[in-house]
Amino acid sequence: MENHLWQHILQVRTSSPLVHNITNYVVMNNTANALLAIGASPIMAHAKPEVEDMVSISHSLVINIGTLDEYWHESMMIAAKKANSLQKPWVLDPVGAGATPYRDVVLSEILSLNPTVIRGNASEIIALAKLNNTVTKGVDSTAMSNEAIDAATTLVKNHNSVVCISGETDIVIDKHQCLFLDNGDPLMTKVTGLGCTATALVGAFIGVIENKSEAAAAALSLLSISGELAAKNSSGPGSLQLNIIDKLYNITDKEFNSHLKLTK
Repeated sequence: MENHLWQHILQVRTSSPLVHNITNYVVMNNTANALLAIGASPIMAHAKPEVEDMVSISHSLVINIGTLDEYWHESMMIAAKKANSLQKPWVLDPVGAGATPYRDVVLSEILSLNPTVIRGNASEIIALAKLNNTVTKGVDSTAMSNEAIDAATTLVKNHNSVVCISGETDIVIDKHQCLFLDNGDPLMTKVTGLGCTATALVGAFIGVIENKSEAAAAALSLLSISGELAAKNSSGPGSLQLNIIDKLYNITDKEFNSHLKLTK
């Protein structure tokens, strides 16, 4: 698989997939810039009269519930149903799962539509699977990624989704395998919305790559390695944010392949 991941990155660069994002206000600018940096084309649209048309012209859909409200909830449901009807891939980011009853009700409805990929931190994945009463710290995880493997496996089984658990080690789980990605840098936790950026990148990759597990692994490893390399030239989270965008844009095959830490 390691040999395939860089080819997937090149495929995204050359295909320039259009990614329809219904995402939160906090991260719109950051995720749009990240998508542009990897060669994808972002669009942020949540108006109910147009979301079906946006899904129709897009390669994939990203649903991120970070700044949730009743209107966006309806838009998300309309868009996800349209994606399913057109057999287009979509990814769910269950931001703050378990934090409030309202958020969990909305997530239950969206989850019933069986996302192609689910990406969240460990606490969110555990809460989504409802395996226990894990308490989330807002949108931050209170659990390690390996603690969510059982929860992720449940989601894979119940929804036929690929599940990505973000953390110090990123984990990608499908029906057949469990992939562990050990790249990144601790400074990345000080930049808001990088998890949301990961979800958006996954959206781009699943839009043009048939193997959705490999697509997710390529997206997560690209961001983590870019963050790892960018941290070396950053004096804090502000410069890191800018340097990650630059590295997503100019990373080379040598840099990527020499730093990739993937195990099964």
